[in-house]
Amino acid sequence: MRPVELHVTRAAGPAERTLLVIHGGPDWDHSYLLDPLRELAGEVRVLWPDLRGCGRSPGGLPPGAYTPDAAVGDLLALLGSLGDGPVDVLGFSYGGLLAQRLALAAPERVRRLVIASSTVLPVPGDAFDGWPERAERRAAEARVWADPTLDGPELTRSAAFAGAPANVWRAAALAEYRARLARVRFTAEWLGPFRAGTLPPALPERAADRLAALGLPTLLLHGRQDMVFPAELAREAAARIPTARAAILDEAGHMAHVDQPGPWLTAVRAHLA
Repeated sequence: MRPVELHVTRAAGPAERTLLVIHGGPDWDHSYLLDPLRELAGEVRVLWPDLRGCGRSPGGLPPGAYTPDAAVGDLLALLGSLGDGPVDVLGFSYGGLLAQRLALAAPERVRRLVIASSTVLPVPGDAFDGWPERAERRAAEARVWADPTLDGPELTRSAAFAGAPANVWRAAALAEYRARLARVRFTAEWLGPFRAGTLPPALPERAADRLAALGLPTLLLHGRQDMVFPAELAREAAARIPTARAAILDEAGHMAHVDQPGPWLTAVRAHLA
């Protein structure tokens, strides 16, 4: 599928030390990941692209154009415009699944990999059994998704705000997180194929075994109270990938970089050193 020219926000740094940041959603944009990563400016050249159909990148593509492989193709084209050297890749949530696909498709382009608030292993159906607080915190978002009066970007935006108490663990971090959400340019380009059941799975098949075979230095960075992807899966994946290490942050939910920005950035910086 033909690549799409992406909107990219950049922080200056040495070209030989480039970090590609892949956002999640996918109908969000990159802006909620600017902090604390922009503190790396000067040490590392950081690139925050908006995926196809997201944020300021082109949308209006046919429904079949929104697939994980198409998004990875765009990112590889972006890397190709930078030269032939390897880069570091950080994928967050859904972006973490795309980061795995990118590494498997072009391992020579990846120096180090960070899979943040995501998973390498399939999530079991009973992964969150016995955690009633999760059900309570996620109830408001579930009601938004079930609301027949909402659609398009209004739906994705409303769901993000309703899901804030589930995605951020510390109450003290909620106001700052909601301020970030207010700056996100939400779209709904990926929502159509998702609802139609035509969006292919983003998690690669046998991802752990295939990543283990690559031997890429990999950081599995996670919040202990993540209500989207269980933190325990990061530990299990690290045990199966010899070159991977799991860093589980206490008092942090799915948006671990908001709950614990200092420790989160310290873990990223140490891994990229």
